[in-house]
Amino acid sequence: MTDPSSAQPAPPGCPAHHADAVRLGGLEYQQTPAQLYRALRREHGAVAPVLLDGDIPAWLVLGYSEVTYVTSHDELFARDSRRWNQWENIPADWPLMPYVGYQPSVLFTEGDEHRRRAGVITEALEGVDQFELARNCQLIADRLIADFAGSGQAELMTGYAHALPMRAVVQMCGMPTSGEDTRQLVEDLRISLDAAEGDDPVAAYGRVGERLRQLVKDKRVSPGPDVTSRMLLHPAGLTDEEIVQDLISVIAAAQQPTANWICNTLRLLLTDERFAVNVSGGRLSVGEALNEALWLDTPTQNFIGRWAVRDTQLGGRQIRAGDCLVLGLAAANTDPQIWPDSHVGAENAAHLSFSNGEHRCPYPAPLLADVMARTAVETLLERLPDLVLSVEPEELSWRPSIWMRGLTALPVQFTPVVH
Repeated sequence: MTDPSSAQPAPPGCPAHHADAVRLGGLEYQQTPAQLYRALRREHGAVAPVLLDGDIPAWLVLGYSEVTYVTSHDELFARDSRRWNQWENIPADWPLMPYVGYQPSVLFTEGDEHRRRAGVITEALEGVDQFELARNCQLIADRLIADFAGSGQAELMTGYAHALPMRAVVQMCGMPTSGEDTRQLVEDLRISLDAAEGDDPVAAYGRVGERLRQLVKDKRVSPGPDVTSRMLLHPAGLTDEEIVQDLISVIAAAQQPTANWICNTLRLLLTDERFAVNVSGGRLSVGEALNEALWLDTPTQNFIGRWAVRDTQLGGRQIRAGDCLVLGLAAANTDPQIWPDSHVGAENAAHLSFSNGEHRCPYPAPLLADVMARTAVETLLERLPDLVLSVEPEELSWRPSIWMRGLTALPVQFTPVVH
């Protein structure tokens, strides 16, 4: 693979100087992001000048090899957002503040400190028994399905795909799987990650922190066989606030992306005739659909981001110290350089959906997400074998988010099951 930083530089200038910078957002982005990525690639190459909310300039890294390069070179493209050269232009209530406002969390640490913090998360997650998780997910799935099985119809996005990983993740972290506290926590996480019109993501993020501070306090007094307690008891000796911040990262990364992964896979299985013939009970096709969804409709489309440590070049662009780079994970996964015939091989797992490099999802998080998603999809298809969409495939709409790829709703119908 060629070194993307060795490409010929374009005329100097930070993104603000590009009259042709593209605003990230709008209906085109929401419904057909792949077309927008193709257009950006044609016009700008592998690294495109873009404008975030409030016309804040950044770079969108579209190329597979360029995203891989950025995520593999922390010495050039680092995670500490305090380097950003745009802070003076950013209001305190900026909608993306939950993503970029510096927090003492594993997300923004670097070097030895990042390895220390990620090591604690890794060991806490390694304590999760995957067979037990699968059993718990199946029990959760059965309870959720029982709530709508008798009616012959359901909206799977809220009633199933979001609810299942939410209950599984909070259980892993030592919280009750139901109750107003837990419901509010998950709603606030959704708002802080994927705010709808009228939501206040900054306030929601604050409430998430408060709820988890209480959880950490409770577990200090009474630890249990859960991720939070294992983080508290780890010899690295993290402070309560460090654990709160890292728990936010763990729960946020596990809940919404897994929910969208489940729903995007179900959409594929219910709309693509390649899977229709042998979906019911066909475990191989479910596995292929899960993987193909990661390539073509990855739950985290874009991730903000990295900040340039010094002036450098990437994909023919002059990147200035402090510039923000948005990782275009969805664009990279569909880069024609790696799929020249536009054919995505479902058996290939080299996608960037869990990112790459030191800051990728810590092992074994992707395995746990796979257990949750696979169990959710397989259990639903086994319990409701004649499941079909209630609307035409083209009537399904995507959430208006440039960060997450998920449906607004997935309405289905089936033969009612009386328990």
